[in-house]
Amino acid sequence: MDRIQRHFEEEADEFDGIILRLIPYYPEMLEALVSTLPFEASRPIRVTDLGCGTGTVAARVKAAFPNALVTCVDIAANMLEMAKKKLAGEPGVRFVQAGFNHFDFDAGQDAVVSSLALHHLVSDGDKRDFYRKIHDSLAPGGVFYNADVVLAANDGLQKTAMEKWKAFMLKSVSRDEIEGKWLPKYYEEDRPARLKDQLKWLEEIGFADVDVIWKTYNYAVYGGSKPEGRN
Repeated sequence: MDRIQRHFEEEADEFDGIILRLIPYYPEMLEALVSTLPFEASRPIRVTDLGCGTGTVAARVKAAFPNALVTCVDIAANMLEMAKKKLAGEPGVRFVQAGFNHFDFDAGQDAVVSSLALHHLVSDGDKRDFYRKIHDSLAPGGVFYNADVVLAANDGLQKTAMEKWKAFMLKSVSRDEIEGKWLPKYYEEDRPARLKDQLKWLEEIGFADVDVIWKTYNYAVYGGSKPEGRN
């Protein structure tokens, strides 16, 4: 079991509380992610949630689109167990334990969404390749939106974003915990890319209407759509 998988297996029970203390305005970020899905509420859309964690995004998708068919994907078995509890009784939800490198999408997805997961793809090339795989999985008119940690356009802006992030965490987390645990994990495990680069990659792959939906400090919601008439 690699380090990232072990990290999430160990933190599954506490994850929902941890995320609210560590991620600035996390509920707002998820509201932006789900509200951007451009479908009628009654439509049985096909959605893949990549790195579903404890099922928070999937639960929001089902609340907004009760007839949605949602595939929840995560590398950590303990996270999936938490997601199953959170989504218990919800029809049209399935759970897949897989890393991104070993997950095969069903064709014809109406939406692919992800929250705080794709930054674990190690290299820029890995991210571009996976974005292309997402694009290929979408039905014409389908959308991909990602809520994730990102890098700023230059070192000065990145330094400011990191300071703002630390100031947010200090509201509910001790400085010792931030500097002794969470920042080392960020530098050891996370591989975010510059937001401006990712927008360019999406356009080069063929996504249309690429945009930033929400951004605070070093976190953003961004993505685009697969044009109608493109297979």
